[in-house]
Amino acid sequence: MLDIGFIREIERLRGENTPFCTATIVDGRGSIPQIVGASALFTRGGLRYGTVGGGAIEARCAEIAADLLDSDGGAPTRFERLKLNDDVGMACAGDVSLYFEIFRPDRHWSVVVFGAGHVAQKLCRFLAELDCHVVCVDTRAEWLDRMPRAANVERCLVDAYTDGVVRVGDGAMVVVMTMGHAADIDIVEAIATSGPALRYLGVIGSASKAAVMRRELAGRGVDGEFIGRIVCPVGDKVGNNTPGEIAVGIVSQLMRHREAAAAPAEGTP
Repeated sequence: MLDIGFIREIERLRGENTPFCTATIVDGRGSIPQIVGASALFTRGGLRYGTVGGGAIEARCAEIAADLLDSDGGAPTRFERLKLNDDVGMACAGDVSLYFEIFRPDRHWSVVVFGAGHVAQKLCRFLAELDCHVVCVDTRAEWLDRMPRAANVERCLVDAYTDGVVRVGDGAMVVVMTMGHAADIDIVEAIATSGPALRYLGVIGSASKAAVMRRELAGRGVDGEFIGRIVCPVGDKVGNNTPGEIAVGIVSQLMRHREAAAAPAEGTP
């Protein structure tokens, strides 16, 4: 059964951008070592939390979890029926059905927004309605408190914006829109240094700001290929310069890049 500790461990792993797999007993017949509904969390290192029976069955679940986590392009879920005696080597004469589901940051639509100002408020409200996980990073608690109370939106309060770069995992999309150019460029440099493989990196601003930012990043030694992938000004130009319509353009651009990544043979729109 899912308990509060299980849920907190999932939140911790997601916050660390650590891939994990849940295994849940969804059916059981005969003599089985745990109840139907029992769940366990596995990482690539093995059992992390919970139990589906211990011993040999958890060793087998760890193997299945590792296979799912290491599979490129495979399904994120698997259903397995195990005969405990024949398939696992346990003395129990029963069988269990288990449902496995993985979380890998590089496979999920994850958006990290630096800044919780007027445009970010609108942007996160739109993203809260979509099937994605959103982290909003800011140094101002009062602005983070205005963010939507949604299960897929996290508020990350930091002392310095660059502290939030640890929340950027492989496959994430990043939108930088803090209070000013100095903070924005520090964030972009920190991301370039930390090296996550991003799907998208956008920075709010004008064409003139983009030119200044690219020149300064080059002066700081940031790789030219990385600089060339930065989208600035951010967002599709689909409306006016009010926060809501800027946010609509950003969502549009994020979705186009997401679809292009899912179907690379078709090329980037």
